[in-house]
Amino acid sequence: MLAVRKVRRKLRMGTICSPSPSGTKTLEVCNADWMASLPPLLHNVPLSNLAIPGSHDSFSYWVDEKSPVGPDQTPAIKRLARISLVKKLMKKWSVTQNLTFREQLDAGIRYFDLRVSSKPGDANQEIFFIHGLFGIRVWDGLMEIDSFLTQHPQEIVFLDFNHFYAMDEAHHKRLILRIQEAFGNKLCSACSVESMTLQTLWERKCQVLIFYHCPFYKQYPFLWPGKKIPAPWANTTSVRKLILFLETTLSERSPHGSFHVSQAILTPRVKTIARGLVGGLKNTLVHRNLPAILDWVKTQKPGALGVNIITSDFVDLVDFATAVIELNDLLQEDRALAKC
Repeated sequence: MLAVRKVRRKLRMGTICSPSPSGTKTLEVCNADWMASLPPLLHNVPLSNLAIPGSHDSFSYWVDEKSPVGPDQTPAIKRLARISLVKKLMKKWSVTQNLTFREQLDAGIRYFDLRVSSKPGDANQEIFFIHGLFGIRVWDGLMEIDSFLTQHPQEIVFLDFNHFYAMDEAHHKRLILRIQEAFGNKLCSACSVESMTLQTLWERKCQVLIFYHCPFYKQYPFLWPGKKIPAPWANTTSVRKLILFLETTLSERSPHGSFHVSQAILTPRVKTIARGLVGGLKNTLVHRNLPAILDWVKTQKPGALGVNIITSDFVDLVDFATAVIELNDLLQEDRALAKC
């Protein structure tokens, strides 16, 4: 069975990724069509039972040092940020990904953790991604994702809008309109989680599930409520405590009615930042701990009571996406044995 799994991996990883439109990076191999490449036995498995790789603060591969500090920061940080060096240091702790949306999609990432905000002084009422500092415009990110989906019509993405800052009703309406304009008929209306399978979505030609953690979801059929995709947060710098938390929350997972996000991430404390001020998040906390987190990922099994979506910082530092995707081979083996 191990030999069969290796053959499947070679087939799935055989696509050479083309350069991204930004020209930043070219991947030698990729998972751009991994959903389309899953074996037929998994086409009717609910997406809530599949193993799906995701990224934490997915948009933070670029933040703007020249813009104001975001409304997600405390007044004390905003005062300090008047010193230009402070923003440079903030950037080291605000960036949690190296890859653009397109590069993440090519690598196999299908769940995106999105935090958004209006920007002071922006006359156009545009909405921007935010993590301490402002990122790119949401519209630009949505268009990048839509371009990928048009080229890969059997891939499905989860866009989880879970934090909103400095946004009134007009801002929300503008953001939701942008979502409609970007994805159109690719949007999947909220319905039973168990009915969401690859086969069902392929037949409907739907590719985008939008989760909106705000009461405005009630006004739009294509917005899923945030409670349908819980993402428990360990809030720790300890890998041991993180893994214990992930195991505990998986054991408490509801087998029906929702997706589930396992946030395999470490969160710096104030003293962590103080000790590694110049090194930043990647060099101080993530780089040395990712291998242990990946080892935990490889021991997991998807299913109604297993892992579903798993997120990570800096998904390119280890073979994170592929490790998560390969967990679906265990489902394939179970279903094949059940037919015997």
